[in-house]
Amino acid sequence: MNEHSLLAPLLMETLLTDTTSTDQVCMQLALQLAYLAAQAGEVPVGAIVVKDGVIIGRGSNAPIGTHDPTAHAEISAMRDAAQHLGNYRLVNCTLYVTLEPCAMCAGAIQHARIAKLVYGASDPKTGACGSVINLMAEPKLNHHTEMIGGVLATECGMVLSAFFKQRRQNKNQ
Repeated sequence: MNEHSLLAPLLMETLLTDTTSTDQVCMQLALQLAYLAAQAGEVPVGAIVVKDGVIIGRGSNAPIGTHDPTAHAEISAMRDAAQHLGNYRLVNCTLYVTLEPCAMCAGAIQHARIAKLVYGASDPKTGACGSVINLMAEPKLNHHTEMIGGVLATECGMVLSAFFKQRRQNKNQ
């Protein structure tokens, strides 16, 4: 049983109907996945992919446990969605992630042709969607993903802050 199996009934095939709060609802679901990552000792980042109001992919950070530097939440969610659709292109999909994507994830988002990216907390150290660099706005690239940042930013940031605070306390004991 993997770490997502308990949430699978909630996350897969969940129809989203309230368009006024879709971004908040989806970010809350991504936050649930971030909590799972934290419980596994991973940096708490969670992500989901939505197409036509249906959640088709989910992921949480797992590079430590999987020994895979590409096992970021966004990558895992996009892999899950691509398997669901049977296509590596995720056209007309929205990716929700609790932390601003890094350069690797931003590149993958563009290659997958994600239509819209919604993220929670900004990442002033490695954010590639405006904080450090903005790959999404690079005019030389042939695909440009619409972005909305700051959705539930306080909540997303608090999860990360609490995780690193706990990690520092454990290190000092």
